[in-house]
Amino acid sequence: MVISAPPAVAPPVAHVPASVAAANPAPHGWATYTVRDGDTLIGIATRFRTTVGVLAARNDIRSPHHIMTGSTLSVPRTSAARSTPRGGTASAVHVVRSGDTLIGIAAKYRVPLSSVLKANHLRAGAFIYPGQKVRVRGAAASATAARSAAKGTHYTVRPGDTLGIIAIRHRTSVAAIARASGISTRSLLQVGQKLTVRGRTGKASTRASVPDTFNGVKYPRTVAEAAARNRATLARRSVPSRSETRAMIIRTAHRHGVDPRLALAIAYQESGWSQRAVSPANAVGVMQVIPEAGRWASQLAGRRLDLLRTQDNITAGVVMLRALGRSTHRTEDAVGAYYQGLGALQKHGMYSDTKLYVRNVMHLRTTM
Repeated sequence: MVISAPPAVAPPVAHVPASVAAANPAPHGWATYTVRDGDTLIGIATRFRTTVGVLAARNDIRSPHHIMTGSTLSVPRTSAARSTPRGGTASAVHVVRSGDTLIGIAAKYRVPLSSVLKANHLRAGAFIYPGQKVRVRGAAASATAARSAAKGTHYTVRPGDTLGIIAIRHRTSVAAIARASGISTRSLLQVGQKLTVRGRTGKASTRASVPDTFNGVKYPRTVAEAAARNRATLARRSVPSRSETRAMIIRTAHRHGVDPRLALAIAYQESGWSQRAVSPANAVGVMQVIPEAGRWASQLAGRRLDLLRTQDNITAGVVMLRALGRSTHRTEDAVGAYYQGLGALQKHGMYSDTKLYVRNVMHLRTTM
């Protein structure tokens, strides 16, 4: 599972010549904008009737192609854009939960991180603890955000879950779950942890004693039972820690000429860098490779790969990524092929869940 969809294009607005924007970039002053999932700098520039160059210079952005969800930008104020709603600034008190971060709280309430820091007399790297009360002042704070979160499904993390798997199952994105749950997109999940998920499919179906359904697809009993056996085998084995696994992914990617950030992003999307993850489809380990794909990967590697061994599993995923990259014209298509299969991608294009997968991976890639 590999790469992300093309950035969304903002709706057309009146064109502002670059020369005009450069001479008078903010005739009505400046406002603060919080970057949302799917935003691009060119889309934000279009929305606020300015140019990428003006935004990059104002916000000291060196790489216009990479902006982070939850970060804040200074943008020109327009007649259609206000920093606060009519009637004043709403406020709320957020009670810190385990896994919360200041940037996550700011993103949840759609306010600038600087606003949260100022309201609570905190510094950017300040430590927060469960039970602490954080005051939030801003445009979308208070009851509106609270009601929005309340409408979400409360999902309990199960063994083998990752943010990527949960996002695809609920037809949403990693960033959306992280924002609603007040955690980072790179947070490591704990079994029993509660997440807020606002997706289109409602609650995930309850798994049987031997899970045989994933992402709406029911797999044959033989496949589900093979997955259960592999899950039990890996539960008994000693496996590398996540930090050790991360280092193994980087080394393997370098060895085979694959972008390490891409390999890390796919592995994190697939398993959270956990060799013990096994899906009902019998996708095994760090790179979530099914046995059939493992046989193909063995041919690519020139030796038999044991998917239950961490290094062989990583090698399988990386050499498949290399092959898919050579068979497609875009990284996004290689990532989509990793998830959907190259033949199906070429025949049908990306399915809706593939587009979500690609989008999630491409976002994670920027954080690696």
